[in-house]
Amino acid sequence: MTMRVVVDNGPGRKRRASSGRALKAAQPQIAIRPAIAADAPALHALIAAHLEEGRLLPRTLDELAVHAPRFVVAIDTTSGNRVVGCAELAPLSQEVAEVRSLVVSRDARRHGLGVQMVEDLAARARRDGFTRLCAFAHDPAFFVRRGFSIVPHTWVPEKIAHDCNSCPLFRNCGQYACVLEIDRSAIVQPNVRTNVRTTV
Repeated sequence: MTMRVVVDNGPGRKRRASSGRALKAAQPQIAIRPAIAADAPALHALIAAHLEEGRLLPRTLDELAVHAPRFVVAIDTTSGNRVVGCAELAPLSQEVAEVRSLVVSRDARRHGLGVQMVEDLAARARRDGFTRLCAFAHDPAFFVRRGFSIVPHTWVPEKIAHDCNSCPLFRNCGQYACVLEIDRSAIVQPNVRTNVRTTV
């Protein structure tokens, strides 16, 4: 049973009925799904458009076409299935995988899409047998809120061997290393919707 509340707006004003609930602003309809090779141009455009924020490394179109199956994408179904977010699960070894190229379009932020994509990748990492998930970020707060711990870079030797040794900023890196130990016995549901607000 819904209770109706009558609000008295004073003399000369009409009364209005209210359900007692604040109206929510319309939100885009977003679907999270695995990426496919055909998404590569959209992934490339999304990453390239946000390079100036200084939080992403550039990716080539050919590289993204090859590695597209590693990605999850956030699709805005209300605007022609536009790709508004992406994140990659990149294997560094048989036990360690990295969250890379995590980005959400500026006009689709504040809806928890970054959280949903990281949760989806964590579930995939668990299913694929990885025991640790890492991420490298200039602002680690997002990952710390997801249960990651900030650790010295040397605690992720797989990343150093795979990428850091050839990086011009090696030993002068402004990124934090974040690690999540994966509980293989836990059950994680991918694409869990959340009300957590995030700028990612």
